[in-house]
Amino acid sequence: MGAYILRRLLLVIPTLIGIMIINFALVQFVPGGPVEQAIARFQGEGDVFEGIAGGGNDANVGGDTDSGYLGARGLPPEFIARLEVEYGFARIVCEDGFEGTPSIEAEECTKENIPIIERFGIMMWNYMHLDFGESFFRDSPVFAIVLEKMPVSISLGLWSTLIAYIVSIPLGIAKAVRDGTSFDVWTSSAIIVGYAIPGFLFAILLIVLFAGGSYWQIFPLRGLTSDNWDSLSLGGKIIDYFWHIALPVLASTISAFATLTLLTKNSFLDEIKKQYVMTARAKGLSEKAVLYGHVFRNAMLIVIAGFPAVFIGVFFGGSLIIETLFSLDGLGRLGFEAAVARDYPVIFGTLFVFGLIGLVVGILSDLMYVVVDPRIDFERREG
Repeated sequence: MGAYILRRLLLVIPTLIGIMIINFALVQFVPGGPVEQAIARFQGEGDVFEGIAGGGNDANVGGDTDSGYLGARGLPPEFIARLEVEYGFARIVCEDGFEGTPSIEAEECTKENIPIIERFGIMMWNYMHLDFGESFFRDSPVFAIVLEKMPVSISLGLWSTLIAYIVSIPLGIAKAVRDGTSFDVWTSSAIIVGYAIPGFLFAILLIVLFAGGSYWQIFPLRGLTSDNWDSLSLGGKIIDYFWHIALPVLASTISAFATLTLLTKNSFLDEIKKQYVMTARAKGLSEKAVLYGHVFRNAMLIVIAGFPAVFIGVFFGGSLIIETLFSLDGLGRLGFEAAVARDYPVIFGTLFVFGLIGLVVGILSDLMYVVVDPRIDFERREG
């Protein structure tokens, strides 16, 4: 098992590089790079998309000012050049023997565009040293920004996934054992309703009912903690934390809960009908011993296999809307705002973190296979 885990860990490196290459290449075709964003803000236009008319992307960074940057006409070329250097699209090259600080204004120095491949190599070399650079527009290191936003996304992803599994597995087993009964019918109806309701609509309903929308104001609507968090006792901090995340976690859990329950039920039904279950019953084992001593181990494999997808789906996919509705400042909103602003260090920094977490969770999922069923041997299966 140790050799298998080592191989999986080594595969993380080329997989991450492949993810970064694909996304880095795609970004080059997106109009409105960070230089245009900075120009739009400097001229008070607010957003570069208000001035885009089919031109201007990273492919022409460092090109002709009149054709490369819409809205930049009238600005000094030196200003545009300094932006390109500051954002890492170009560098200052001076003649041999030049004395002093390299400057665009110096006659002995010129601006040289950095090729895309070289920029990608520089970025990945820095990432190997956990240097994610600084945000173009937030004036802060990317690593510090990600750490600041991480608690919100971890709270949503971790608690939503845990609650979904804690509720779905026992409910799915109960539905499989009572298949076709009235309990199975009415719980299936509730599950179908939960699956049909989009998470953001359910979140809005929760806000309207319980967060002061129109009825009761039982739960807060902003942040993970209250303003007086530091003055609270340990017990008070725990209560305050769960009081704040109750509605966001509930909204994030609804769709995963429905899917996992049906998956657990169908998995147990398939195992219950197999020959080894009939043999165990014929030997006189109790129904509980058959169910949890034999069926559970085999039926849970497919449920555990879906853990990475559930966790990553809640952690990444559903976090943006939920964070926006409940005024939470997490990685979902950070990634979206960075994409709109073309804040490349934040985009690629968060993408790197997301990809790394997803790959590690996949390895943990394989380890859970072995915990549930020690008979599984990945090394022998690969051989």
